[in-house]
Amino acid sequence: MNTTALRAPFGTDEGGRVRTALLDTGAALLYLLAAGLLLAAGPQNTGPVAAAVLLLALSLLAGMLRRRPSAALALTLVAATLAAFGSMGPHGPIRLLGYLPVDLVLGLVVAVRPRRQAIAAGAAVAVVEVLAVGLLAPGAVLVAALLISVLALGTCCMAGLLVRQRRVHAVELRAQAVSEAVTAERLRIARELHDMVAHSIGVVAIQAGVGRRVIAARPEEARSALEAIENTSRETLAGLRRTLVALRRAEPGGDGRAAPTGPAPGLADLDALAASLAGSGVGVEVRWTGEPRPLPADIDLSVYRIVQEALTNVVRHAGGSARARVTVEFREEELRVEVADDGRGAAVRPGKPGFGITGMYERVGLLGGRLSAGPRPEGGFRVAAEIPLPAGEPAVRR
Repeated sequence: MNTTALRAPFGTDEGGRVRTALLDTGAALLYLLAAGLLLAAGPQNTGPVAAAVLLLALSLLAGMLRRRPSAALALTLVAATLAAFGSMGPHGPIRLLGYLPVDLVLGLVVAVRPRRQAIAAGAAVAVVEVLAVGLLAPGAVLVAALLISVLALGTCCMAGLLVRQRRVHAVELRAQAVSEAVTAERLRIARELHDMVAHSIGVVAIQAGVGRRVIAARPEEARSALEAIENTSRETLAGLRRTLVALRRAEPGGDGRAAPTGPAPGLADLDALAASLAGSGVGVEVRWTGEPRPLPADIDLSVYRIVQEALTNVVRHAGGSARARVTVEFREEELRVEVADDGRGAAVRPGKPGFGITGMYERVGLLGGRLSAGPRPEGGFRVAAEIPLPAGEPAVRR
């Protein structure tokens, strides 16, 4: 059992909350001290000076702006009102510049706080600023001062709304990306499980039928069939265990410990796959043409699964005495794989196949290739896939 203690993030335990409260209180006191010194400046306390001092003093409230933006807004509103009414300059719009930091903080509140809190904060700031304009601006410039104040307030609120919408949109995009990734992973796992289990169960069913028919007359053949069933079952169980271990390690809270998963199957295992079907009565021949070269892991695994599923269909539908030919052709820019048999075949149309054929189309489509599946004119069934290969891979001899 893992007993490793995890340290709580700053501000989440009791001591952290106390430290945060002390920091915010100290920042508020320093901000009020700056406002008080501004009021004590006397004749130097003009509108531009008040706006500059209060804007610079916002740096003292950086932590509070992040944690308690509503409290920071109330603090800046009080300081700006005191500075405006304590200014020694002439009455007019310039005397109200101290409200510019308030408008900026209001934009932050609109961007990060719930809608109801943002509306209440905007209404409170608008009422205070309109009253200040009415008391400090003379009649001749009242309309201009009121217009400037409303435009500044509206501009900051619109900027906050835009930031809010971008944040919401970013969250939606992340959620959509996560959902698409989960869906793609589920489809990948479904294809892997179907290709692996369907093939193995098909082989087991054929071998079990053979053993049942010959157990009395030819016990050696029955023993061989049971041995094939055992080997196939063990391989399938190992594959399922690898898949489940990978899923468990990907779960939140998984221990993440390494587990022996073994290499994924690929083209190098086609001969062994063909040999495993010998006991089912289906003869499989594997042909290689062209200049073989290393393949990316996704192409190598996908081609193996396509051949595996095609041969599984041969075992199921082609008849016990059918023969199949697997052709792997390395071309200059693509890999071509064909699985053809001389059995009974079946009419299959793209878009209305079973899970196996659908999985083949999905695998090839994800790799940017083409796949065709259908009955052959001379009898039997044929599956052919052309998959583009990445350029620059050196050719190697088998």
